[in-house]
Amino acid sequence: MSAHTPHELAEAFPHDAAALRRLKASDAHFARLAARHHEVNRMIHRIECGAEAAGDARLEALKRERLGLLDQIAAMLEDMPAEG
Repeated sequence: MSAHTPHELAEAFPHDAAALRRLKASDAHFARLAARHHEVNRMIHRIECGAEAAGDARLEALKRERLGLLDQIAAMLEDMPAEG
């Protein structure tokens, strides 16, 4: 398995690094979403690298979950007031 796991939040939202940090620190729901995204993303990466076995249905379910988490995170980033 490579040292770099693709699809991390910082890569998905490269222009929102500061907002990601602020939300993780100030919003418990956002922090849970980010942690779950990280967990699901790692599972997908392990399966795709062959470090963990899983069927196609399991992999697709994880990818759908990751996409749903990204949608929720993106919506929260959009709703976040600009830092002033």
